[in-house]
Amino acid sequence: MKKNMIIWDWNGTLLDDVDLCVEAINMLLARESLPLLTGKEEYQRVFQFPIRAYYEAVGFDFSKCPFDVLAHDYMEYYQPRSLSCSLHEHAETTLHYFHEKGYEQVLLSASRRDFLLNQCRRYPILPYFKDVLGLDDIYAQSKAALAQHYFAKEADHMASVVFFGDSVHDYEVAQSVNADCVLIANGHEHKDKLIATGGRVIDRIDELPKIINN
Repeated sequence: MKKNMIIWDWNGTLLDDVDLCVEAINMLLARESLPLLTGKEEYQRVFQFPIRAYYEAVGFDFSKCPFDVLAHDYMEYYQPRSLSCSLHEHAETTLHYFHEKGYEQVLLSASRRDFLLNQCRRYPILPYFKDVLGLDDIYAQSKAALAQHYFAKEADHMASVVFFGDSVHDYEVAQSVNADCVLIANGHEHKDKLIATGGRVIDRIDELPKIINN
């Protein structure tokens, strides 16, 4: 029997890690004697996918420090500290709500899958997910191919599908598989950028049940 499905993003959508990400990028910027980001709003305006483009936007010169070195050093700083981050308020109750309503829920992230699972295990939420999908490296290029492969494999079991995310890339990934998308403006990209996609944008995760019910 086909089921309704929700595809969740992780970082910034369920996991409240934006402050840590500002801290981590500023650590690298300071090391390279580059101007620091002034705070969350500036970060949200410059953050983008692919991550390589984001690093270029904040001022890194890959001829002086290669991207793969920066990405590795960023993750060495970020990953252990991310295990102390909280979920967004109402994240767990929203996952529980959709589980009780019979939705299949899938986690789709541009994070490396083993890192993603280590983070998820800190919270009592893994039973809510049918599948946890992540990349096999730390470079966060794109998760569109991952979504397309999953949709091709699961198409016979899907009814309606909606993506929940916090970035322009989440909207683009949903578009690549002809799925609906709702963006939540409390994560990694500024609300103005999310609105510019033309997609549905909300401020808090606990607004989602009402939207889906309508």
